[in-house]
Amino acid sequence: MVYFTKMHGIGNDYIYINAMKYHIKNKALFTKIVCDRHFGIGADGVIFIEKSNVCDLKMQIFNPDGSEAEMCGNGIRCVGKFAYEKDLIKKDSMTVETLAGMKILKLEIKNGYVISVTVNMGKPVLDLEKISLYSDCNPFCIDIEGHKVELNCVSMGNPHAVVFVKNVDNLEIEKYGKRIENDSHFPNKTNVEFVEIVDKSTIKVRTYERGVGETLACGTGACASAIMAYKRNFTNPNVDVILKGGVLNISFNVEEDNIYMTGPATSIYEGCISYKN
Repeated sequence: MVYFTKMHGIGNDYIYINAMKYHIKNKALFTKIVCDRHFGIGADGVIFIEKSNVCDLKMQIFNPDGSEAEMCGNGIRCVGKFAYEKDLIKKDSMTVETLAGMKILKLEIKNGYVISVTVNMGKPVLDLEKISLYSDCNPFCIDIEGHKVELNCVSMGNPHAVVFVKNVDNLEIEKYGKRIENDSHFPNKTNVEFVEIVDKSTIKVRTYERGVGETLACGTGACASAIMAYKRNFTNPNVDVILKGGVLNISFNVEEDNIYMTGPATSIYEGCISYKN
């Protein structure tokens, strides 16, 4: 039996496994099984919490298709909540090792429970040589059924293509998201954000996540959307990002060149699942 905790960050739901206690040999296969919303538990992915030699903890993320992700903004906030409330790391500031580097978490705690987490998401990567992208310019356009679509590319430790649109609610996201995710410009595929500018301090975003499809929220996607909106002079450096699952605050510290993400972390339920390695 493997015990788990189901958690979400504004609707982006993950299954959390204490991998220091439960050792899963084939994490990709395990993830495919448990993420199925009909035959498993159902989730946008599985996050394994492990020991780290360089940070307080390490997080390893797998998507429902079995692929491994570099980073998840909503997921890492829940790592902070899980670690604190399960007495793994009993302090209001902690470091987490990810494939996208070390992330620093600041926890807002009330009556012994973590209600909000601020994550230093690091520096956005706009250098073409450092982005996994086959293109000699950024932004650039691709053709989708006769429509020119401009892609603004950035890495938040994982790849993102940001598309500015007039109205995100009327968007055929499955059609455009899947096409962009698998475009030949992206050798490792890409996450796709469709962004509507509401005003200088507010944007609306829908995300088509690599290896998942549309999700209710994406933390790294919110950061990617906010920084590209700022770089295009559409918004201020501090914005509220409205996602289908809720709102995140994204603040770009211009002097540091760092992005800070603040949002809630919520536990849904705990349980156990029968699984043999």
